[in-house]
Amino acid sequence: MAAASSGARTIDPIDYADQGEALTDLRNGRVNGVLTIPPDFSRRVLAKNEPRVALIADNTDNFVSVAMASTLGGLVSSYGQPVQVARLAPQPALDVVEVYPYVPYVQYLLPGSVVMSIFMMVMIGGGIIFIDDKARGLHEGYLVTPITKFQLIAGFNVSGTIKAVIAGMFLLVIGSFIAGIPSPLEPLRMFRLFTVVVITAFALISLMFLLMVRVSDPLLPRAVFGVLNTLLYFPSGAVYPQQGFPGWMQVIAIADPFTYSVHAFKCLLLKNTGFEAITYDLGFLVIFSLVAMSAATKLFKRTL
Repeated sequence: MAAASSGARTIDPIDYADQGEALTDLRNGRVNGVLTIPPDFSRRVLAKNEPRVALIADNTDNFVSVAMASTLGGLVSSYGQPVQVARLAPQPALDVVEVYPYVPYVQYLLPGSVVMSIFMMVMIGGGIIFIDDKARGLHEGYLVTPITKFQLIAGFNVSGTIKAVIAGMFLLVIGSFIAGIPSPLEPLRMFRLFTVVVITAFALISLMFLLMVRVSDPLLPRAVFGVLNTLLYFPSGAVYPQQGFPGWMQVIAIADPFTYSVHAFKCLLLKNTGFEAITYDLGFLVIFSLVAMSAATKLFKRTL
């Protein structure tokens, strides 16, 4: 495995003592593939008795699984080439085992499309409406009420979250049928997806309110949203796996809430996993929401 991880670092190896633990991490998205080498592999190589190793790949991401299979296939093939010792068996083989059924690209794009639909509604409900209210002077009415700044911001965020959840769930259900997701209306799966949609919507609308809390010009959000849309969507892994990104884009992806929402939807839609596979994603989005709301509360002015 040292040879596989050298050079361009296509593969980062992790040693497991238990194959069951490795397969659990594979299904939960912590690793992209599991390479199993039988105990008698070297003996079969020497005996020319069909030596084989198996790559159990997460085929929900075809870019990554094909890259792993290509790299390890070349490595295994070179292992059997007679360099100095002529008794080495020719051409050991790599068996690629796909954990999930074939995933068409339209299904691969569905998680990113769902997050994008939520974000589009968030931009309207959490950004433009607040700025338009300020431009028309409507905000004077709720500024004179006795509610606190936090309650006011929470009301805006909850209102925008409800709109975004409706849009996200609509596209999620319709898109699942169009893309051919198996059992899209399974109750437990729908509950998990609904939870992710709600947390994603609240995190993104908290971000939008934080960005717009001091803005007064109604034209500024229209100009910012296009740049923000590109900055958040493409580094998230919605179109192409993050493993192929340059270093600077991977840094953006770490702080991008889209990244964690897209990963959570991929696990639930393409793998039908449970909450244990997306605990980190949900934790990040919840903490992100709390930080964004706290910062927006500090920056919000109850004056004209």
